Amino acid sequence: MALELNVNGVDYHLEVNPRLRLLDVLRDHLGLTGTKEGCGEGECGACTIIMDGVAINSCLLLAHQARGKKILTVESLAQDGELDRLQKAFIDNGAVQCGYCTPGMLMSCKALLMRNPNPSEEEIRIAIEGNLCRCTGYTKIIRAVKDVVKK
Repeated sequence: MALELNVNGVDYHLEVNPRLRLLDVLRDHLGLTGTKEGCGEGECGACTIIMDGVAINSCLLLAHQARGKKILTVESLAQDGELDRLQKAFIDNGAVQCGYCTPGMLMSCKALLMRNPNPSEEEIRIAIEGNLCRCTGYTKIIRAVKDVVKK
């Protein structure tokens, strides 16, 4: 099946199996491996991307459902070799430990900041409730988002 996608501001024209998930196309066809597969059931958030400004589990979306949408992956955050403020805040606050949840967590937080540049702690907690992290206990992640808001 012919598939046209806009990912990280780049238009792609692909031939893919119509049963492929967006996650598979991102990783296997576009080489954007920052998006991780965790559970494959939409429960862990490791595969979170931003589609038209909304954090989405890419493991639950067929690739053809993303036609005409603007997709952002974790690779979109760093620009010209410079980390995004949110990425820097994650590092500065020790919010990156094993790193497996980090891309999805970053994208959920980025989607929040895109729609609300000054979220409360409760809003941050709600934004990341679909992202599982077994290492940080979430406190450092929340602190990192708060640091971005302060600056």
